[in-house]
Parts: sequence; C-alpha cells; structure tokens
Amino acid sequence: MLWGVLEALTGSGLAASAGLNAYIPLLVMGLLGRYTDLINLPSGWQWLSNGWVLGILAVLLAAEFTADKVPVLDSVNDTLQTVVRPTAGGLAFGAGSASETVAVQDPGSFFSGNQWVPIAAGVALAFGVHAVKAGARILINTVTAGIGAPVVSTVEDAASVTVSVLAIVVPVLVIIVLIGLVLSVPWLVLKLRRRRRQRRARAAVAGPAADRSRPGT
Repeated sequence: MLWGVLEALTGSGLAASAGLNAYIPLLVMGLLGRYTDLINLPSGWQWLSNGWVLGILAVLLAAEFTADKVPVLDSVNDTLQTVVRPTAGGLAFGAGSASETVAVQDPGSFFSGNQWVPIAAGVALAFGVHAVKAGARILINTVTAGIGAPVVSTVEDAASVTVSVLAIVVPVLVIIVLIGLVLSVPWLVLKLRRRRRQRRARAAVAGPAADRSRPGT
C-alpha cells in the first residue's frame, strides 16, 4: 500500500515537472537510470536511458531552454508545447510509477486492467501545470513588457529539475510541492491582475496629462 502511494507521488512529481518543461524529467530519469541506482526503470521504459535518446532529449531541452526565455517566442513555444508537455507528463508518470504501459502487448488488457490510468493521470496533471504556466507567462510578459520572461523561465527550469529529483529521491516531499503549486496559482493570478490594473490606471492618468502639455491645448 505504502509503496504504491510512493510510486504515485513519484509519478505525480515527474508529470508536474513535465508541465513546466517537457524534457527535464525524462532526461533526469534517463540519466539517473543509466548512471546511478536511484531509479530502476521498468523493462518497458529502459529506452529512456539509451545514449541516443539522452542525446536527443538534451538537444530538445537546449532548444526549449532558449526559446522559453525570449519574449513573444516563449508564447509561441508554449502553444507548440500544448501537446508535447502533456505527452511527456504521461510518459514520465508511467515510467516513474513503474508502469509497463509503454509496451502494450494486448490492447484489451491495457484498458480492462487499468494500465492506461498512469498515462492519463500524467497527461492531465502535466496539462494543468502547462496551462497555468502559459497563462501566467502571458500576464508576466504584459506586466513587465517582456523583461520578466528570462527570469521566470530560469526559475521554472530550476523548479522542474528540483521537483524531478525530489520525486525520485524523496517522493513524499512531492505532496508539499503540489500543495504549494495549488496555493500559489490564485495568489499569482490575483497579483498579476492587480499590477495590470494599476498599469492601466497610470496610463489613463498619463494620457490626459500629456494632452494638456501639448501646445494649443
């Protein structure tokens, strides 16, 4: 029972991490599975530790790492990642929770035996985190005129790495991470909306003042 809970927490943490960056949790699992004993990938997921796969993930990570820090381009990247991040979340949850669903031999047993549940849970969790990230990024770019994009992106990458490692090494701490994530969302949205209203109010006040300063007005 306890082992199943820990596996679910590991999968949840990795899926949430994929919602921030699709490639970090997969790369972390692959590297730790290849070079350490911290995680034993199920037989159906051994491909994650393959050298070629790790190389491809590293290249994809470098591309997203760069694109996510450029204003406007980061929003385009978030749109493209709407499919990629949930997919990565499903893979991460499946591998992290010791699911064998990646190698389905019998589609009938795949659904009747609930083998699809870890994949679906990972997809849903990663999509939720991705949606919050993409929405918050639009507000942040609007409020900061794009200056905040690289800072926020760096924080998100660091959080993705941290959550991925914690999910594998100390999965029980994932509960704290998930609770913190849920609680921070409304606070962040309200704060960004308040700043946006303040900016509009200042612009409204500055407009008439500028008109009065023109000659002949």
